[in-house]
Amino acid sequence: MTKAKNQSTLAIVYKSLNSLIAYARNARTHSDEQVSQIVASINEYGWTNPVLIDENEEVIAGHGRLLAAEQLFVDEVPTITLSGLSEQQKKAYRLADNKLPLNAGWDDELLKQELSDLLDSGFDIDLTGFSQSEIDELFNVDDNLLPGESKAGNLTEKFLVPPFSVLNAREGWWQERKRSWISLGIQSESGRDSELLFNKSSQSGAVYDKKNTYEAKIGRTVSWDEFFQAHPDLQTLPTTSIFDPVICELAYRWFSPDSGVVIDPFAGGSVRGVVAAKLGRQYLGCDLRSEQVDANRQQWDQIDTDGGIAPHWHCGDSRDIHQHFKGAQADFLFSCPPYADLEVYSDDPADISTLDYPEFVSAYRQIIKNALSLLKNDRFACFVVGEVRDAKGIYRNFVSDTVSAFCDAGAAYYNEAILVTQAGSLPVRAGKMFSASRKLGKTHQNVLVFVKGDPRKAVEACGEVDVTDIFPDQPD
Repeated sequence: MTKAKNQSTLAIVYKSLNSLIAYARNARTHSDEQVSQIVASINEYGWTNPVLIDENEEVIAGHGRLLAAEQLFVDEVPTITLSGLSEQQKKAYRLADNKLPLNAGWDDELLKQELSDLLDSGFDIDLTGFSQSEIDELFNVDDNLLPGESKAGNLTEKFLVPPFSVLNAREGWWQERKRSWISLGIQSESGRDSELLFNKSSQSGAVYDKKNTYEAKIGRTVSWDEFFQAHPDLQTLPTTSIFDPVICELAYRWFSPDSGVVIDPFAGGSVRGVVAAKLGRQYLGCDLRSEQVDANRQQWDQIDTDGGIAPHWHCGDSRDIHQHFKGAQADFLFSCPPYADLEVYSDDPADISTLDYPEFVSAYRQIIKNALSLLKNDRFACFVVGEVRDAKGIYRNFVSDTVSAFCDAGAAYYNEAILVTQAGSLPVRAGKMFSASRKLGKTHQNVLVFVKGDPRKAVEACGEVDVTDIFPDQPD
């Protein structure tokens, strides 16, 4: 038995960096990227692994740490002297020290759990040494796949779209699915006053280009109505502020159980009720305007051809929603509230969109509190909101007011996503607007998710995400 195998306790001794000698024939290479990772690791965790040297202070193991020390401009590094090794043992150990860890494997499921916990906590995942491509491969994320394309086990197959904090409503799959939902018979303009309708000119830049090409071809300008008569397939969006049925579908599938009860205190148009019913949820929506409620009910009568659970729209003040649906036990609270006075829906003094902002927020907080009282414990809530400006062009901080309202009512702030919306005619307007005001063109909404009670129990109540396609003939 050699002396190396019987060494006494090895002491850690700090030695001058300049005194250490790198092994000239070190076969292990260290890229600049890897050395930077070692630097970051030392900064985060400290010197957890000393440099191994021989009696002549030549490095046996730890060349990467030595390079990192040079970048850190340290004078001394911790070392352990391995005495009594033969030259052959030193050569072998230099190779073994690098090769043996490579022979280990990973339990992918446990690794995903560990990485998920770190990601959820906001920890800098780079400090684990895993690259983004390795993480993507582990979680079956493929940047070359569009949402809706199939790959066994990938996130789009499991959840329709990857459950990331940025959701892109401009993607082709998303727009195709939106058209499929609207084709069921959703008419968002029904029950709306003309003031709430968008101009038909609120189209994407590509549609503008096609209109210009068409006008050049026929030698005259045409109205949008005439253009869409000639190109009906290009009018993909209705001319009203429709709630996106795809984000609605995702919210139901991700955060509510099958056959669950959905409470909506700002029912507005028909979209959320129709999508809920088509996905097997019982929908209870409240809206102040009788003409809107009547229009929603008429739409459902025309849409329902398979005996689905009819959405229930109640006409009344949402401040009293806990009385309108007294005794309801909801599994999901979901809505898109009025954006203060950005759109005034009626001249009814009970309509909170007619109030000045402080009064609006006070009523808004009351509605959230009363709606949340109908939600079961250990369940999720989701509001889709966006910032709004006051008369001077200053943001009111509406998103933050929404978060505060939920938290003060007893819910916890759980998720936030950015919904990237279509630019419409914004590219046409943005240049002039930005030059005059320096206001950025807004093309997103905030998807805020809250939990009432225990998040883990709320997830259990939701069950597995059901991605059964109700549009089986939709093209990929």
